[in-house]
Amino acid sequence: MKLTVAQATVRFLAAQWSERDGTRQRLFAGCLGIFGHGNVAGLGQALLEAGDDLRYYLARNEQAMVHTAVGYARMRDRLSTFACTTSIGPGATNMVTGAALATINRIPVLLLPADTFATRVANPVLQELEDPRSHDVSVNDCFKPVSVYWDRIQRPEQLASALLAAMRVLTDPAATGAVTLAMPQDVQAEAYDFPDELFAERVWRIRRPVPTPEDLADAVELLRASAAPLIVAGGGAVYSGATDALRLLAETTGIPVAETQAGKGALPYDHPSAVGAIGATGTTAANELARDADVVIGVGTRWSDFTTGSRTVFAHPGVRFVNLNVAPVDAYKHAGVPLLADARAGLEALSAQLSGWSVPTAHRERATTLARAWDAVVERAYTRRHRPLPAQSEIIGVVNALSGPRDVVVCAAGSMPGDLHKLWRTRDPKGYHVEYGFSCMGYEIAGGLGVKLADPEREVFVLVGDGSYLMMAQELATAVQEGIKLTVVLVQNHGFASIGALSESVGSQRFGTGYRYRDDSGRLAGDLLPVDLAANAASLGARVLRATTVDSFRDALAEAKASPVTTVVHVETDPYVPAPDSGVWWDVPVAEVAALDSTREARAGYLENKRAQRDYL
Repeated sequence: MKLTVAQATVRFLAAQWSERDGTRQRLFAGCLGIFGHGNVAGLGQALLEAGDDLRYYLARNEQAMVHTAVGYARMRDRLSTFACTTSIGPGATNMVTGAALATINRIPVLLLPADTFATRVANPVLQELEDPRSHDVSVNDCFKPVSVYWDRIQRPEQLASALLAAMRVLTDPAATGAVTLAMPQDVQAEAYDFPDELFAERVWRIRRPVPTPEDLADAVELLRASAAPLIVAGGGAVYSGATDALRLLAETTGIPVAETQAGKGALPYDHPSAVGAIGATGTTAANELARDADVVIGVGTRWSDFTTGSRTVFAHPGVRFVNLNVAPVDAYKHAGVPLLADARAGLEALSAQLSGWSVPTAHRERATTLARAWDAVVERAYTRRHRPLPAQSEIIGVVNALSGPRDVVVCAAGSMPGDLHKLWRTRDPKGYHVEYGFSCMGYEIAGGLGVKLADPEREVFVLVGDGSYLMMAQELATAVQEGIKLTVVLVQNHGFASIGALSESVGSQRFGTGYRYRDDSGRLAGDLLPVDLAANAASLGARVLRATTVDSFRDALAEAKASPVTTVVHVETDPYVPAPDSGVWWDVPVAEVAALDSTREARAGYLENKRAQRDYL
């Protein structure tokens, strides 16, 4: 079949399907893009011909389109995603941040940046990186370290093998992330007689590997000898659909379950075995149990520094880890017993082998008591009635109360992800969507758009601070264009609340973290800037409601929820009111020498906390 390389690419993508447990879905829900000279005549023309076979969505920012694809893919348990196309030059490099986010979070997304001319007939061309060392280098080489698979299609004959390799990686739960196929603009438009077989419907089955008997036996032996085990549920527990298997294991054995950011919602917040978030942004319930845990079972977690409190939270002198993970890089961390398997299959295997065994009654009762005590802390944070401006925890409480059990809260960066992790009462495995692998400012609205595209029946509440909103708000216009309803809670606190608090804790006195004029001394410490973010949101086509108190915010949010269109609720909060403390440290180095007393004091505290760090060998 004679087609251009771009037409062949689009036709191939439209014929790809994924399948798990007998359920089949399109691997690509569509293609997000922004056209420029590098892709308008190639992939742009091909997408025009394809129509709804591979629907095109016009984005406003190249980084944001990748975030939308990630939000969609995560909501679909990594079984379906989007392709993203840009021109060469700044359009391509704008996607690099999104690629890093996808790869760090192990979320599949296909990136199709245009590239310079393969034929080099008119070098240097517009937006070409003229590298004197090699004509084979372009700005798309920036994608290599942040992609799990990277290729450049220099000839039509290379397309088939590159596309098949890309699909293999995108559908591999152990190795997925951003896949980049750089496509020179002249090659995109070049015609070639492709074999018909390339465009036949192809199904990529997502398998569920089981743990090896020897490793399973080692894990079971550890657990049966333990007195205070703890399960830590990560994102893999949700992506693999393992929440029912997790609940069964917890109920039959009495092992309490803590949750990472990606794993939050693996159990409902009020389940008898649920002890909430763990680590630096966790609950005191989970962290107290973690300190005494003799065996820790990580389910689909990569053990980030926030989860482990920079390797201080698991303090038992003889603590051992069992790592149930489909990815070898995670299964072998902390010198753990590796259960190299699908999360659901591994949990089912553990349940079968632990039949008749349960934790000591005192351990089960302690977990329940600690969880109830933390829930009372949450209730106080939700209802503190701080004046004159509300506390951020009160705003979170209102959103939580007005949202339904299956509604989704979306967040990514700043102080709110930490507050949400410890305070949000999750009732559904898909009800909590916080990107914290890359903690990328600007993800919120674009990611929320992907969440809503993935499941239009759910209400989506995007929580975003003013700092993150200013990074990337443009996809409000995309939501309006597509008639996709989001409810965006825009929290205005005139700067970077989380970094301000962190700066203060390391002795840097909130320097450079507020949105203010320069004062007479030349520092950014004058009056607040007269920035009107509500007016900005309205200019992008969103409906906007303003609130000044908790009560007016509650009324505005109820009105926004009932609205059929994208609505932004703007509310100002007091950035100096912290959420309840997790009691866990996070390693951020403090200057070893300083003229400031505040820095010297912070350094002393830093050295004290460093003493608790462990190697877990």
